[in-house]
Amino acid sequence: MILKRKIYSKLLEWKNGCGGTKAIMLEGARRIGKSTIVEEFAKKEYESYILIDFAKKDKVVEEYFSQYLNKLDDLFMLLSTYYGVNLVTRKSVLIFDEVQMFPQARAAIKYLVADGRYDYIETGSLISIKENVKDIVIPSEERSITMYPLDFEEFAWALGEEQLLNYIKRCFEKREPLERGMHNNAMMLFKQYMLVGGMPKPVIIYMENDKNFSLVDAEKRDILKLYRNDIMKIKAQYRGKVLAIFDQIPGLLSQHEKRVVFKNIQEGSYADRYSETFFWLSDSMISNECFLCNDPNVGLSINEERTYVKCYMGDTGLLLSHAFDENELLESEVYAQILNDKLSINEGMLYENVIAQMLVANGHKLYFYTHYSLEKHRNDIEIDFIISNNSKLKYKLYPIEVKSGKNILQLDTRFMQSLRINLSLHLHTVLMCLNT
Repeated sequence: MILKRKIYSKLLEWKNGCGGTKAIMLEGARRIGKSTIVEEFAKKEYESYILIDFAKKDKVVEEYFSQYLNKLDDLFMLLSTYYGVNLVTRKSVLIFDEVQMFPQARAAIKYLVADGRYDYIETGSLISIKENVKDIVIPSEERSITMYPLDFEEFAWALGEEQLLNYIKRCFEKREPLERGMHNNAMMLFKQYMLVGGMPKPVIIYMENDKNFSLVDAEKRDILKLYRNDIMKIKAQYRGKVLAIFDQIPGLLSQHEKRVVFKNIQEGSYADRYSETFFWLSDSMISNECFLCNDPNVGLSINEERTYVKCYMGDTGLLLSHAFDENELLESEVYAQILNDKLSINEGMLYENVIAQMLVANGHKLYFYTHYSLEKHRNDIEIDFIISNNSKLKYKLYPIEVKSGKNILQLDTRFMQSLRINLSLHLHTVLMCLNT
């Protein structure tokens, strides 16, 4: 089954806009669906394609690139013969899948694009890409786009809920609340999304097996095991730190103050000792990091405080399975109890994580804000997320406070005015993936 993904339109924009003058690199986490979507794109948009999977370590193909890069006629002839594909000038595409496994192919993009005969698509896992570029020149003839787990809208498409999405959009355009029954349907669908997550294989299993959560959970745990195995392959000097943070993500998010307290991870630890740890987790897209901004008025990145950090899972469905890692498998009944609010669990953790996931997928860097009261000797205001409109002329800030229950945070109006915050909260913003 091929899922409808928004990244397809970005690939189409690249094809139509670049006209062979640039290759495109599709980056993303492991098991995110990169290979599937690019092959589907190649089938629909080109007369023919060759998919070269460098993870297979095919010595024959690698030798072709090593020996015939200066003889492109021979290289294309050999590839065409080896894969049994007839390549057509300006109507064929070559896919370099898992290109980080053979960096020489990525370096060759400069010469292949200059030749101009075909289009080129590369895929790779982010961290592996960056770790395998020491001995090559990154081609300027390459455009990068990032792929994320399915967002809520894509999940709804997969489950055939287009009508519900259209209804939500109409209500938003009219500035009308959703009818109560439709609102409940939307929230039930949203909760399913949080429990299943946005990794393609678990979503497909959910659809094809009568919404069997046990089968979904088993697949999610396979992905978590894959991530853990990846961590065990990194440099020994910070492998243990990465693993410590990875293992503690659910516990950190279940706390009232979700920021990482480094001395609780290891006695005497400080933030600077974990900089590479968070770099690895965020660049591998296993997690999304959120930093404190101590003065949002001036600019978010300018006043970033990296010693105060929250760490969210890249996919909320994976977070749920990770939170119950003492269980080999979560039964469907447990998922059903969570879905129907019959099992005690920190839902705020899941809701906050999914909003972080949505914001990152829509191009926002994550920041939070706290205000320390000298009179009260504590933080009296904390805002889960702050984003900006990135406008230089009319700079605006948008606070986002995530609540799973009926209680709504009452923000100090004087504080709001001092920050010149334009507060815009509505159901559509959350459900349609916060396209601000």
